[in-house]
Amino acid sequence: MKAMILAAGLGKRMRPLTDHCPKPLLPVAGKPLIAHHLERLAAAGIREVVINVSYRAEQIVEALGDGDAYGVRIAWSREATPLETGGGIRQALPLLGGAPFLLVNGDVWCAFDPAVLPPLGDDLAHLVLVANPPHHPEGDFHLDSAGRVHASGEPRLTFSGLSLIDPALVAERPPGEFPLAPLLREAMNAGRVGGTHHRGRWVDVGTPERLVELDRELRQG
Repeated sequence: MKAMILAAGLGKRMRPLTDHCPKPLLPVAGKPLIAHHLERLAAAGIREVVINVSYRAEQIVEALGDGDAYGVRIAWSREATPLETGGGIRQALPLLGGAPFLLVNGDVWCAFDPAVLPPLGDDLAHLVLVANPPHHPEGDFHLDSAGRVHASGEPRLTFSGLSLIDPALVAERPPGEFPLAPLLREAMNAGRVGGTHHRGRWVDVGTPERLVELDRELRQG
């Protein structure tokens, strides 16, 4: 299985740290945030990784190279301007191929083993969900007792930024900038999205404060 790491964002919430350094390269416990993803993917047996880049793209490419130092092979999907999540995946489809792939938001840290995810079967996506953090108390989706994910319903959980995606979810969309969330909701309404509740450690590294907190935790760890 291949994986795709989303790393094309502008990192506005992390300013001023991202004024001169793209968010994926911000250091956490002595190495770039994105390096933690690459090492976890390699440990799970995933060797082929697609990374989309836009803002300060060449800094990221230069830092990671072909991925050999992390035990993976990196293919780069360059975006002249950020295409949002859906558009970024759509552009990267020739690199990803036709099989389901693991999608990873580059600005999270998660102690989750992707090897435990079930096969998609007839589903278009399988989302890893977590308990709602203090900064997002309303959550995103409802996970029912049968493991199906719904756009509405209670109780609610937060999307972790990790998911298994069938390329068919975006393949019929024309190239360009578009978000992924509406397509996921359409698939939920069609009963084609499953989910897993991850109860281990997870951090949305979306602010300088949470970056510092994660760095301290991992160094003590």
